[in-house]
Amino acid sequence: MDTNQYLEMFLDESREHLQACNKYLLELENSPEDLTIVNEIFRAAHTLKGMSATMGYEDIADLTHIMENVLDAIRHEKLKVTAEMLDVVFEAVSYLDEMVEDIESGGDGKKDVTAIVAQLNRIEAGEPIDASNDEVAATITEDAVVTNGLHYDDFEMTVISQSLAQNFNAFEIKVTLREDCVLKAARVFMVFEILENAGDVIKSVPTVEKLEEEAFEQEFTVVLITEEEEDVIKTKVSKVSEVESVEVTAISEETLKEEKRSQEEQIVQEAKEAQQAQQVQKKETPEKNAKEAKRSRPAQAQTANRTIRVNIERLDILMNLFEELMIDRGRLQSISTEMHHPELTETVERITRVSGDLQSIILNMRMIPVETVFNRFPTMVRQLVRELNKKVDLQIIGAETELDRTVIDEIGDPLVHLIRNALDHGIEMPEERLAKGKPEVGTVKLSAYHSGNHVFIELEDDGAGVNRERVLKKAIANGLVTEEDSESLTDKQVAEFILASGFSTAETISDVSGRGVGLDVVRTTIESLGGHISIESKEGEGSLFQVQLPLTLSIISVMLVELEKEVYAVPLSSIIETAIVHTSEIMNAHSQRVIDFRGNIIPLLDLKEIFELQEAQTEQNDEYQSVVIVRKGDKLAGLIVDSFIGQQEIVLKGLGNYLTSVFAISGATILGDGQVALIVDCNALIK
Repeated sequence: MDTNQYLEMFLDESREHLQACNKYLLELENSPEDLTIVNEIFRAAHTLKGMSATMGYEDIADLTHIMENVLDAIRHEKLKVTAEMLDVVFEAVSYLDEMVEDIESGGDGKKDVTAIVAQLNRIEAGEPIDASNDEVAATITEDAVVTNGLHYDDFEMTVISQSLAQNFNAFEIKVTLREDCVLKAARVFMVFEILENAGDVIKSVPTVEKLEEEAFEQEFTVVLITEEEEDVIKTKVSKVSEVESVEVTAISEETLKEEKRSQEEQIVQEAKEAQQAQQVQKKETPEKNAKEAKRSRPAQAQTANRTIRVNIERLDILMNLFEELMIDRGRLQSISTEMHHPELTETVERITRVSGDLQSIILNMRMIPVETVFNRFPTMVRQLVRELNKKVDLQIIGAETELDRTVIDEIGDPLVHLIRNALDHGIEMPEERLAKGKPEVGTVKLSAYHSGNHVFIELEDDGAGVNRERVLKKAIANGLVTEEDSESLTDKQVAEFILASGFSTAETISDVSGRGVGLDVVRTTIESLGGHISIESKEGEGSLFQVQLPLTLSIISVMLVELEKEVYAVPLSSIIETAIVHTSEIMNAHSQRVIDFRGNIIPLLDLKEIFELQEAQTEQNDEYQSVVIVRKGDKLAGLIVDSFIGQQEIVLKGLGNYLTSVFAISGATILGDGQVALIVDCNALIK
């Protein structure tokens, strides 16, 4: 079976299941007695195991199976949850994550997991975790039972036992094909068709995939649950041409119990041979999982009918086509207005309504919540806090805030760097915090929210803040500022030095930070996305890192305004309201024109001066001024324009690589009459 067509789906679903494992493991650490949480982790791990086996990634399936054994022992109350145990399980999930990433980058998903497997086996056996690997390797999972060369785990034993209790028969059917058989896969298919009509096939050795590929000699074995008798099954299978012999062996409850007792005695008596037995078990495990996955397909098919996964490149193509449709729609509206043709006007209005609904659907298809990125951080913080011997409470706010998929894919690494920096440099040691009169547990708050046509992600901590003296000393040494100029810098300006390339005040190098990388990598990545990062810090009280990111929506609602007979577009999401202000209401404060807006003094910015238009320097003699009130976060400003044209939905087009440095212009659009309008970046105007 060619599994490449399912690779993308496998990767997406694997990430979801690993994310679920991390989430529920954190909950389990806080509520170790809640077995319902263990069931959720077990379910995610079990699904991942079956998927991996079906796709042929045996190393992932093997590690997940052994981790599953530990979870199964916990949920059956054979083991008690401890912090040391969870450390090992977290590490196992981390290994699985690395293996999935390796597959995504074109690898085979293989990784040396000997040490973590040994630890998991010792946990399951109730032995100390830190025993030597050689000793651990001599253990074997007791859940496996071998009958006639076939391996059964607890799940398969439960299926067989329940079937026998309901008066069904369970058979191991060994089929041998003639040596001169040419189409072995065809004969296998005919045998399976007969058996599946007679009952349920729960296992095959070799796996179905290997049988389809004819990757076997002449024999294969099938385990069948059926209501029919042994001789009937044997007769039906024997009628298939080129079948040389059929051996049918009944499986009984007593046989399973006896074989399990025998297996336990073998573990005790032949400890030295257990490692080899374990390897045999590991080899067979994926075969069982392949059938489990096949059995679960009907249930999964129902979900698949309701949800599909689409490559982001296809959405990009769809978006580009719709953008062209939007431009043509604007042109039609313009023609309709000029012609005053009733039927044309009615048709254009209908097209406008339909395209509006279509636009909403397309944009929502690309938007996903930032929780897909945020969910990885609690596990990372837990691990780093244990390494640093600190106590930290991570608070996540606004995880439901949505961002375009292209931005989501890029912001993960910058946020990881910011969090590691906050834990290592920001939050103090518990005893140091107590000495300062702070709570022993530090707080790191990660929040996201929409503001205008941007998303803001903030990371705030109540740690030591930026040490002004140390940062200035390093900045002077690096030639970023002179000693004379450094005295007049504000705390905010000093704090932003840590964003400079190669800037680091760490005195010692650690695995967490302090390798001279600094936060310039974060700034570079965020700016490449059209975003901005700023820092506010108060020494001894904490720091606030604010990341501003564009939604990167190609279609936005704007207010069209006129400046010297040129049309500009102001994003509607940044506008609070428009106003007509009498010249007498405009005041001056510190060489800045301001107005009183609902009790708040806000600055006025003349866009003609900012964009250096032809008559920008002429004296304003108009009695009234048209003002657009815009905001960035909690900051407001008024933009002076010549006149308002009206609201419209436009297609955002980039300025290209040569015009990226144009101040306060984020892009351009083509209007219905073919005229080009520049889009004002309100966030750049408000500092």
